Amino acid sequence: MITVTERAAEKVREIAEAENLQGQGLRLKVIGGGCAGFSYDLYFEDAVTDMDESFECLGVKLYIDPLSFQYLEETEIDYVEGAHGAGFKFNNPNVKGSCGCGSSVSF
Repeated sequence: MITVTERAAEKVREIAEAENLQGQGLRLKVIGGGCAGFSYDLYFEDAVTDMDESFECLGVKLYIDPLSFQYLEETEIDYVEGAHGAGFKFNNPNVKGSCGCGSSVSF
């Protein structure tokens, strides 16, 4: 299962409302790229396939393809604000390493 913190859920709802995307789910993907090999992608989408894992956490619909799900299982998604900016943070117990800047991971 993938979970979303209250801060992340609030931010997702805020973005969905600002962009007029209410009712759409948040697609989570693991894609190849970055110096560590993989990075995360998330975007709003209303299409879910029969093969997708779909959840709802704190009112946020999540859609994950089977390949990405194997890397994201047990991940917590948070929203953090700090000196270096703000963004969604994936607290993923499956990660084995990350690049120096933190924008990509290895499994």
